[in-house]
Amino acid sequence: MPALAELLDDLSAALVRPGIPPARSQARDLIAWVLDKPRFWPSANPDHELTPAEVEAIQQAAEKLKQGMPMQYAVGKAPFRHLTLRVTPDTLIPRPETELLVELVIAAQRGGKGTVVDVGTGSGAIALALAAESAFEQIIATDISEKALAVAKANLQAIPEDRRQRLDFRHGDLLAPLKGQIVEAIVSNPPYISPVELPELPPNVRDWEPHSALFADNNGMAVIERLIGQAGDILQPGGLLAMEVDSRRCDLAVQAVQADARFTDVEPRLDLTGRPRFVVARRKER
Repeated sequence: MPALAELLDDLSAALVRPGIPPARSQARDLIAWVLDKPRFWPSANPDHELTPAEVEAIQQAAEKLKQGMPMQYAVGKAPFRHLTLRVTPDTLIPRPETELLVELVIAAQRGGKGTVVDVGTGSGAIALALAAESAFEQIIATDISEKALAVAKANLQAIPEDRRQRLDFRHGDLLAPLKGQIVEAIVSNPPYISPVELPELPPNVRDWEPHSALFADNNGMAVIERLIGQAGDILQPGGLLAMEVDSRRCDLAVQAVQADARFTDVEPRLDLTGRPRFVVARRKER
């Protein structure tokens, strides 16, 4: 079997493509991810002898990367806060911005109490992080995609076993699986890109990530508007609504929540780059 340095050289040559990040960096990162090692471990351990199974796994991931597949899909996993999650083209790749949404919800709910709903859970990133880090007694994760829910359920292994029983995965559109239930908080990273913006997206997003989780009609606002309407029906008085939105549409999302008389304390919040990325609001007294 080849030493790691030899395979790193081979992959670096194979991954050279115009307009793509440096091939050696990609090869190093791919090997590190497949082997569950720190990012620079492959460069620091050139004489490491690889097993046949490791070589096969690395080569399979490299073939996917050569086809243009995002790194996270090629290796089948992605980081999110303190977790490593399985991801597939049936789920969005978790973003750093969404990590801040989890933090926002935990802080707004003083650590968490009662039931929180993650709407459109995808890989389960938000729901699983809340289960691992907060005090919510129940975390309900909904998704209209059964394939996405299957990935989210598989990701239960990413959190401690004693926290898994708090997760409840439900199939259905937005909050339909919670009909008649009252909850303390709702959090969501809904689709918010207009279909006309498809050509503007990077190829690794446009060609690989699930369009149902990216795009919404009515200038990207259709799902957000439906979610606001449904959230008002199931949030308890004082309950939290927290959404991640497109920074270009944050004002529209704020206006949409303000237009629903059942909500108060509507605020935009900034991401780590200073862009308006989140909208939070409270349910008024009934």
